[in-house]
Amino acid sequence: MNLERYQRITSVLSSRQIDLTLCLEEVHKPNNVSAIIRTADATGVHKIHAVWPTQQMRTLSHTSAGARNWVEVDTHKDITSAIGHLKDQGMQVLATNLSECAVDFREIDYTKPTAIILGSEKTGISKKALALADQDIIIPMVGMVQSLNVSVASALILYEAQRQRELAGMYNKSKTDLPDDVVNKILFERGHPVLAKVAKRKGLLIPKLDEIGQIVADEAWWAEMQAIKPKKIRKR
Repeated sequence: MNLERYQRITSVLSSRQIDLTLCLEEVHKPNNVSAIIRTADATGVHKIHAVWPTQQMRTLSHTSAGARNWVEVDTHKDITSAIGHLKDQGMQVLATNLSECAVDFREIDYTKPTAIILGSEKTGISKKALALADQDIIIPMVGMVQSLNVSVASALILYEAQRQRELAGMYNKSKTDLPDDVVNKILFERGHPVLAKVAKRKGLLIPKLDEIGQIVADEAWWAEMQAIKPKKIRKR
């Protein structure tokens, strides 16, 4: 990894917002999932959550290959456990839902730890999720259509959150809020992708990196990395 790439990655990581996230409740269209993940990356979200109860739906986490490398996706089997997990982290949970108690999404204080629930393209947010959410929010519209594509809605809300957080100086940090081991893993996997694939295939521990992103590992680690496993001979 050259110094320029190392500095670029560390700069991105220093802006990551670990207390701002989305929760996708059975959002099932790959193009929507892909667009949402790309927006999450663009606005500094480190991790999103998704309720994908079936194995087929969980494969959606592999969409948007480029952005997916930078945004983690935690999957949950049901919305109750997902929201419980978010509230355990002290997050206010918002639901995009048109109701009597809903407020304009721009009236929310997004400098607080925040999770935004986005509902399925078919059925929207479930009644269970609405009951567990702390606040309903709406995106005002004056046309005939009263709903936006889920990926468009996520972009509008996340960029409002980014605007508020930028004004509060929450992106201007000299050091990332991410744990050191997470930072080291990201730097290794994204800065040394070929070696990272080999290490993963061989079951090797992630090595430490120095202050300019170079690998710090002992001779045994390098020897195992370079070892060539004998090919299996097929019996006829």
